[in-house]
Amino acid sequence: MELSWDLLHPVMSVPYLPTLGPLHPDALSADLLADVLAIAGTGRFLPHDKDRRWSERKDEHLLDDVHQDEHRILIPTLTGRGVLRVHLYGAPEHRPEAMETAAKLAAAHDAASARVIWFQAVPDPVAASTRVQLRTFDQPALPVGGIEHLDTLPDPVRATFGAFAEKLAGEGFAFLHSRIDSVGPVLTAVRDDRVVGAIGPMETMPDPIGRARLLPQYFGVLPEYRGLGLGRRLWRAAMHWGHANGADYQLLQTTAGGASDRLCQAEGLTDLGFVCATTV
Repeated sequence: MELSWDLLHPVMSVPYLPTLGPLHPDALSADLLADVLAIAGTGRFLPHDKDRRWSERKDEHLLDDVHQDEHRILIPTLTGRGVLRVHLYGAPEHRPEAMETAAKLAAAHDAASARVIWFQAVPDPVAASTRVQLRTFDQPALPVGGIEHLDTLPDPVRATFGAFAEKLAGEGFAFLHSRIDSVGPVLTAVRDDRVVGAIGPMETMPDPIGRARLLPQYFGVLPEYRGLGLGRRLWRAAMHWGHANGADYQLLQTTAGGASDRLCQAEGLTDLGFVCATTV
């Protein structure tokens, strides 16, 4: 497979590589791209791949059908679940070509669905848009009272996490609950003797250049307990955990205009641009 870093880097407006997702801008390199290409289709993980904690085999891989020149690059990937994605790096006028390419490749690979992913500095007015944000830990993060580790809760209160997870299954907590014995700590907010908010798992992993990255967490508060400041307390407690456990930074992806997006913007995170997506 041929994919030129010299062509890709100039048109990369958001620090994001297919199969790896968002990255610290300093971690992007020709060597990293070569590593991604080297394991394409093998099912192996790179040692710094954040998805490694959830599976023994890499689900998404690059396909050979790369289209590239100095104006645009189209990089297709396919997952084991039959999701075909074409990642467009370049100007918006190349989007029709990306859509056509995605449709053709989906048919050729009998994919269950096809999407086009592209990158820009502002949210798209129509397509789903996710903001990539950077939080560094060069300054101390203060401890937050009233937030406790799930494992330290009294047994009856800890037992309510299952019901909490089912209510927020759409935010990924049902999946997290199914793996709760094999992941790092989960921070919780408790009201009325039950878990009503949580963020976790709290884990770090070295990035491609050896710096400690605080990995993404599932994050949510029950609807009836929103508006009380619990989300902000949970998030700040997570940032304190990251600083106390040696993290250098965290990358977050938040839905443009959503509650988590507004929170992160208010907390002063660095905006790295938007990942936009549409179904073909």
